[in-house]
Amino acid sequence: MTSVRLCAADDVKVEAPQRFEIEGQAICVVRDSAGELFALGDRCSHGDISLAEGFVEDDSIECWAHGSQFSLRTGWPRTLPAYEPVPVYRIQVQAGDIYIDPTPIFEEKS
Repeated sequence: MTSVRLCAADDVKVEAPQRFEIEGQAICVVRDSAGELFALGDRCSHGDISLAEGFVEDDSIECWAHGSQFSLRTGWPRTLPAYEPVPVYRIQVQAGDIYIDPTPIFEEKS
C-alpha cells in the first residue's frame, strides 16, 4: 500500500468529520463514538455536497442537505435519496499519525 500521511490521529475528534484533499480527491475522515477511524469520499452520491459537513451517528454519516445516510464501513447508502455508494479508503495509524491509501475501494453491499 502506497500511503499518504493525513494528520496526527489526535487531530480527528469523535463525531467531527474532517475534509482532506489527497492527490486531487476530497476525502472525509471520521472517528466514530467507539474511536474507530474511517475514510470516505467527501461527496454525497446524491448531490455535490460535502459529507464532512454532515452528522455522524453510530456507524453512519448523514448528508446535511438531503438526509442520506452512508455506512462508514462500506460507503453504501442506508437511506434515500442516495442509492449509489461513496468510495471508502484504507487507513491506518502509525506512530500517532493517520495514513491513507489514496486508491478508493468499493465494498459489496451488505
